[in-house]
Amino acid sequence: MQQFETVIGLEVHIQLNTNAKAFGPEKNEFSLEPNTHISPVTLALPGTLPVANKAHLEKAVKLGLAFGCHINEYCYFDRKNYFYPDLPKGYQITQDGRPICVGGKITFPVEGGEKTIRIHHIHMEEDAGKSSHDQSDHYSLLDYNRAGTPLLELVTEPDFRSGQDVHDFIAYLQKVVQYLEVSDGNMEEGSIRCDCNVSVRPMGQEAYGERREVKNVNSKKFAKAAVEFESQAQIKMIEKGERIYKTTMLFDPENGETRPMRKKETENDYRYFPEPDLAPIKITQQQIEAIRATIDHLPETLAKELSEEHHVPEQYLEVLTEQKSFGQQYLALSKKIGGSRELSDLVVLKLLPEAKAKNISLEEVLSADTVKAVIDLINSGKAAKSAVFQSLIPALFEQSNASVIDLAADLNLIKSENQDFVDEIIAKVMSAFPDKVKEYKSGKKGLIGFFVGQVQRESGGKADPKLVNEKLAKVLNG
Repeated sequence: MQQFETVIGLEVHIQLNTNAKAFGPEKNEFSLEPNTHISPVTLALPGTLPVANKAHLEKAVKLGLAFGCHINEYCYFDRKNYFYPDLPKGYQITQDGRPICVGGKITFPVEGGEKTIRIHHIHMEEDAGKSSHDQSDHYSLLDYNRAGTPLLELVTEPDFRSGQDVHDFIAYLQKVVQYLEVSDGNMEEGSIRCDCNVSVRPMGQEAYGERREVKNVNSKKFAKAAVEFESQAQIKMIEKGERIYKTTMLFDPENGETRPMRKKETENDYRYFPEPDLAPIKITQQQIEAIRATIDHLPETLAKELSEEHHVPEQYLEVLTEQKSFGQQYLALSKKIGGSRELSDLVVLKLLPEAKAKNISLEEVLSADTVKAVIDLINSGKAAKSAVFQSLIPALFEQSNASVIDLAADLNLIKSENQDFVDEIIAKVMSAFPDKVKEYKSGKKGLIGFFVGQVQRESGGKADPKLVNEKLAKVLNG
């Protein structure tokens, strides 16, 4: 049976978080109340002219630099002429002949490693409004709030080979635009949408098959499902001897299927020409370098710094880089009190969940001084780490200004100087678990941890773990 390969290229639209719209003065803000963020420019009233948004340009350059794109120091806007019922001008201001960013690549994590895809270009444009066809039996309703929203369109080369690749790429891109603070990356509000160009070809064939474009997919989950369904649909058509035509498709998330929207016999003639109402853009190398200097961390550079300079275990890196603020707050804390495994455990297992639940910073959960006192208490051996995590930390959440030592003493967590009671507890544990003792003596040496845990439980966390380990080893190996 013939094997096929799926080939996917993406056109990703990223809404920017500028204060104003791309070419008008109104606030650029998501709103559920229709037609509340519009101006004469957005409505294309006679006599109005567009004005380019400097922040739009700077965020485009910032994203391009993050992905190693070439920044065109000279570029310009174009008019793209075709009917948009929800774009009042009747044309879209975009870039065609000379986009702001060209080339570059994006390396993103996938299961078992990394994948790199090439960027064709990134260009600036404006968004259209939104048409609603299901709220009235007689009319289509238009909301112009989104019209004129500044967009970046990132166009990739056809380097994806699976729906999972597309899913993982969008997840990474969403994180990067949030790290760079160019977009909120909120896919539920349409801040990232993508068109998936899907084709299939026999395995080993170099020439691409005819592609069909799945429009306006607004979640990584749906993108994966759309690509997988469309790929299988095309394979079935080829196996039946049917011809695939260039077609614009829509994805129905309710049944997980794509369906034709319109057939493209040829590429649309958009009659692009340079936008006459906007001057060409000239950006200097000095300005480009100033924008480059604002890029502090990307997910991979933050993970590297946490790992190499602050000794964060690999299993914690994904949690601490989920949001840039998490990792940067950890860095600030580590620089104040020193990186250690105890700090990593404390932040990831206790402080960060509390911060996320209350939507506050790590410093607001517990101050750096309090965290240092907790770490010092554990390292001093005066209190067991498990007891500190189970009892002291929750108490500190309620009494964040309390003395760590005094609160630990009140909770009866401070280990006794006199450890003579340990022998009696060990004997009790040995008697309670004769089968475990027998298993240990027969070679299951890993059971030492079980016995240590039992002794600590019986002692209420007051036994010295090092002493317990030594005494258990003598008893069990004797």
